[in-house]
Amino acid sequence: MIVRDESGVASWAPNRLGSIRTRLTLLYSILLFGLAAIVVGGIYLSLSRALSDEPLSRDTRYGDLIAAVESASGVSGDDALPVSDRLVAFEGEVNRRALDQLRTYSVTALVALFLGSLAVGWYVAGLVLRPIGRISSVAREISATDLSRRIDLGGPDDELRDLADTFDDMLGRLDVAFESQRRFVQEASHELRNPLAVLRANLDVVMADPDADTDDFRAAGEVAGRAASRMSALVDDLLLYAHHERTDSRREPVDAAIVVAETVEDFGATAAAAGIVLLHEIAPELPVVGDPVALRRALANLLSNAIRVSDPTCRVRVTAGQDAEMVWMSVLDDGPGLSPEDQERVFQRFWRGDRASAREAGRSGLGLAIVRQIAEAHGGQVTLRSTIGVGSTFTVWLPRFVDS
Repeated sequence: MIVRDESGVASWAPNRLGSIRTRLTLLYSILLFGLAAIVVGGIYLSLSRALSDEPLSRDTRYGDLIAAVESASGVSGDDALPVSDRLVAFEGEVNRRALDQLRTYSVTALVALFLGSLAVGWYVAGLVLRPIGRISSVAREISATDLSRRIDLGGPDDELRDLADTFDDMLGRLDVAFESQRRFVQEASHELRNPLAVLRANLDVVMADPDADTDDFRAAGEVAGRAASRMSALVDDLLLYAHHERTDSRREPVDAAIVVAETVEDFGATAAAAGIVLLHEIAPELPVVGDPVALRRALANLLSNAIRVSDPTCRVRVTAGQDAEMVWMSVLDDGPGLSPEDQERVFQRFWRGDRASAREAGRSGLGLAIVRQIAEAHGGQVTLRSTIGVGSTFTVWLPRFVDS
């Protein structure tokens, strides 16, 4: 219902007559009243029809009763008909009064039943809607900064309990998503703060030095350029990470064998320039459903890391195949390998083994996190097997597409 205050501003106000509780009460009362009216009306009509049949006084089975009445009243046989008529009239009056009383009692009972059903319906509707009230109360108390509240309805395992549990599950997923977003913003801010601090410190120093010459400005400019390059790489990876968090990415049937072959071909020159021997073994026709650009980016990140950690003359092997349920793409390198502790952290955002060298190289620490994100977005996963001094094997597993 729309109401207006003294200034004429319209606002929404609750309309009690239009509430669900009121409508449920009226529906319950009307249905109960209608059913009772049908039953009572049927009884009344049936009884009225039964009483309007042939009077009992005319039934031959009651001849002895009529003769006894005549004998008691001293009426002769010729005058028996008037006695019978009087009995019929008496019987009709009794039936009429009985029907009048029944009609009066029926109407009174129906009115009382309707009023009672309103009260009972209001109470029952309140009991039924009480869980919904609790859900609404908790929802009003929840804010975007505190999603820890839960309805925790309890009670019988019915539709309302299922609704409350579904709402709690949704709150849990939102809480996890918001917490992940907060951590991501904090981590991204921290990673961006370092190159910004370096850039600002060098510029402030050279600008504050009145004796600074061209070489000083050139040195500060080179430092600022490297810091800007690191920030540019980080921002690009942040954009990619945010893009792959979206759920509306393109999905289509893809032959992963073609994706792997093209990616290996793209990195051929890079591997040759680093003195790396790039080998591949790809099974034909590896059907999956996904975004070919994202899958190519995941494999490219793995190849880029493998080439970076491998020494010249070492080998990097790319293999791809399938089994009954999964398609896999693996990148094997002969690099230094990872310790068990690092293997647990390698897919975390902004993780870098050697942070100093990573910063110098302009790496953001998001490459493997993006790989895991892409694999999970396609319903798969990424696994790692690594041994110190031997090398590492990263494998992306994807559900195999079966065309029905």
